[in-house]
Amino acid sequence: MTKNLEFALPKKGTTVPATADWFHEVKYDGYRLMVIRDGASVRLRTKGGHDCTKRFPWIAETARQIRTKQFVLDGEAVLLGVDGVSDFDGLHSGKYNEEVQLYAFDILADNGEDVRKLPLSMRKLNLERLLARRASGIFAAPFERGEIGPDLFRAACNMGLEGLVSKHSGRWYGAGPCSHWIKVKNPQHPAYRRVQDQF
Repeated sequence: MTKNLEFALPKKGTTVPATADWFHEVKYDGYRLMVIRDGASVRLRTKGGHDCTKRFPWIAETARQIRTKQFVLDGEAVLLGVDGVSDFDGLHSGKYNEEVQLYAFDILADNGEDVRKLPLSMRKLNLERLLARRASGIFAAPFERGEIGPDLFRAACNMGLEGLVSKHSGRWYGAGPCSHWIKVKNPQHPAYRRVQDQF
């Protein structure tokens, strides 16, 4: 099932949902990455189809150490600065590849089973279970639930972060553009003016 996996893509929005059935994740400024493990084989694939397995060794090695032998994760490859904020320029430079980590926010396959049709709330539980004993390299991206979304977005902007991605907790993982994933960017962040992803 790992041959034809497509990334789910959030649609751009101007307001953050504020009802109980939405999850809200901080948008990290990095490279979107799919981590595909099949037995001893681990592959890191970008949205543009590039293979980054050798480029980001910490992520790949962490994926090999996970007890489950078959899984697919979706997340953001991120280089964190000393202030704990993602450093896109440092990431793009390629000078710090060994320090790049993955903030995983979704799981598409778990123990060889396709879980994309499960609601996001269940996929999040599966993801947390898979990564429960990982100390570094791959993290389950934190998220908040419900009405707090608009307040969280304002706080993210005040902290100089890129923005939020809000996702409906009851929906599946879809291929391509998804109306139940909404990305709202901080207009003051450099990524707001970036024409397209570098990868």
